[in-house]
Amino acid sequence: MDSRQINIGGVPEHFNLAWYLGLKNGEYKAENINLRWHDYHGGTGQMCKALRDGSIDMAVILTEGIVKDIIAGNPSKIVQTFTKSPLIWGIHVAAKSKFKTLEDIKGTRAAISRYGSGSHLMAYVNAQNNGWNLEKDLKFEVIKNLDGAVEGLTNGDADYFMWEKFTTKPLVDDGTFRRIGNCPSPWPCFVIAVRNEFLKSNKDDVKTILDIVNSTTSEFKHIPSIDRTIANRYGQELEDVQEWLSLTEWSQELIDEKTLTKVQNQLFDLNIIDEKWKYDDLVYKL
Repeated sequence: MDSRQINIGGVPEHFNLAWYLGLKNGEYKAENINLRWHDYHGGTGQMCKALRDGSIDMAVILTEGIVKDIIAGNPSKIVQTFTKSPLIWGIHVAAKSKFKTLEDIKGTRAAISRYGSGSHLMAYVNAQNNGWNLEKDLKFEVIKNLDGAVEGLTNGDADYFMWEKFTTKPLVDDGTFRRIGNCPSPWPCFVIAVRNEFLKSNKDDVKTILDIVNSTTSEFKHIPSIDRTIANRYGQELEDVQEWLSLTEWSQELIDEKTLTKVQNQLFDLNIIDEKWKYDDLVYKL
């Protein structure tokens, strides 16, 4: 029997190493699954588009981004939480800029990868946390990805940029960015989403894929010298990787109703979604 190609997308970051390890070890092939990983440097907004147009079947994607996009018409469902700890978003400015505090960037231009992406939605969360006026104090400049942010902030086309703190740490260390604050996501950061149409006819394959990745994530922290592997592969300092590992928890469960209600309430309060959906319309229990 021929194995059909299944396409999955995610960010090329340390969070997703478990997928790479399973692919490298041939674990999916052994179950007759031809899983192809696609890196999305543009993050959640870019993956939402790829799920919609069918170029990927599955995505490891930010919770807030996929919830917003499903409500906006993306025909996909959440099948599992992938990382249950929050994402720690660093708030970055160009190293040479005059901005020193969060108050200094109020009303300035946030660099975002795309509208509807994590960098866009979390700018609202940060604004709300700091008591800013969501109408007046938020402005956006689309920069596509991390490289675009480096260019945009350095050239002064945008003023600040929110991105996962550990991914951007090398740019803080080398004097490209300065980090002026952190903003943890108020919910588990990554979920796994699957296109409805694909899910209908490939439930068993999806379940097998989840079982394989879950067996890796459940013992991820105990893989010998995993900290060194991550440091080398992602150009990170060993102590940063160790801190990240200590803060990060994976999940092998479906996101619960209470958590999704919290996400929806916050997105609704920020005017990012204009209606809230029933739990069963957002998730699929395998």
